Amino acid sequence: MIKFEHTIFALPFAYMGLILGSFEINGSWPTLSQWIWVTVAMFGARSAAMSLNRLIDATIDKRNPRTAERAIPAGLISYLEIIVFIIVSFVLFFTAAFQLNMLAVYLLPVVVFFLTFYSYTKRFTWLCHFILGMTIAIAPLGGWVGATGGLHPEAFLLFVAVMFWTAGFDIIYATQDVEHDKEVGLYSVPARFGVKRALQTARGSHVVSIVALFSLFFLSELGVVYFIGACISAAIMIYEHSLVSESDLSNVNVAFFTMNGIVSMVMLAFTIGDFIL
Repeated sequence: MIKFEHTIFALPFAYMGLILGSFEINGSWPTLSQWIWVTVAMFGARSAAMSLNRLIDATIDKRNPRTAERAIPAGLISYLEIIVFIIVSFVLFFTAAFQLNMLAVYLLPVVVFFLTFYSYTKRFTWLCHFILGMTIAIAPLGGWVGATGGLHPEAFLLFVAVMFWTAGFDIIYATQDVEHDKEVGLYSVPARFGVKRALQTARGSHVVSIVALFSLFFLSELGVVYFIGACISAAIMIYEHSLVSESDLSNVNVAFFTMNGIVSMVMLAFTIGDFIL
């Protein structure tokens, strides 16, 4: 029910927030305890969010031929099993927050709100892609809070980068369902403005993301290795847009899953490399 690719989008950026926060504020690598509990927090939050999304969207998914074979509409998993799994996931998430620091605990209601709320937004606003982006962008903020017990300007640059990166690729992904969304009354950028304008909006979102990634380089102590990683990630985002067009959406899944999984891993790898070297 929960794809590995969905986790690989957010987890590397959570680790980036953890590493950057630790070096920027503490001047050292995160502790083993911080690595463990940020990982547990991400596992719990991501599992709860995806399960809630599948549960909330079960009726919608059943009506869409592209998603009708997902676990819940296909009857592979019961509602009781999903609810138990969500509860266990949130218990893990809350436990991890209490093991990190009190700011992580105080922010739990905000995070839980977004993890739940974003699944409803497609029912009333085409800004749903950006709200999803905000939700996933909580991951690097969470990593930063886990390392430092605070929030600083550099953390919000990373938040902006991840938010607009996510919104951009989610808009591309939504082009697959434009006719279905119109038919059933769901909101999305493609359904509201058409595929051409949607792809333009996705490009603009990725421009904002790229600018934020490079701004982080100039406003922090990151070095040339990180800069190279940001350049590679920018090139991947540009290539991602070459894979899809208004007249050819056959490569949407490659653009969505493969390219964006590479972006997050590249940014993490080059951030780690920067501090090692």
